[in-house]
Amino acid sequence: MDLTLDVEDYKLNIRAAGLIIHNNKVLTHHNVKENHCCLPGGRIHIGESSNKTLKREIMEELGKEVEILGYAATIENFFEMKNKKYHELFFLYNVEFVNAEDKKIEYTIHNKEGKDYLQYDWVDIDKIDNYNLLPMCLKEVVKSKKFPVHIINDDFTNKIEVI
Repeated sequence: MDLTLDVEDYKLNIRAAGLIIHNNKVLTHHNVKENHCCLPGGRIHIGESSNKTLKREIMEELGKEVEILGYAATIENFFEMKNKKYHELFFLYNVEFVNAEDKKIEYTIHNKEGKDYLQYDWVDIDKIDNYNLLPMCLKEVVKSKKFPVHIINDDFTNKIEVI
């Protein structure tokens, strides 16, 4: 069961994501029905650690095994989507594909769960500001490559606080 709870007028999500960088490009997750992208990962299951979640999610979605290289960030994210307020705790890890051939991939990867509307694209870090990567504070995390960092991203007040 995903760690997603309805609390008063908020939805609480607890999520893990991976920062996979090759040749100055970062792998992003994109629902072709939406106008934004995010980093690959997913919701943590009850009783599951964030690093195990990330490995499971990438295996389920991409069919690829990854290793955790290090902890990158915690992001406390407050936003609204589809008329619902969210409070999201977001754990970000630096990860790499285990298979040497997978490390050479530079093409769009399609979802392995049969979700044709999901795809995984490589975005040039030097052009990342041209993309609607959410949460927006991730752009600076990706560009700076200074880890670990703790960020509070509040879309309701338009404030980003680095702790």
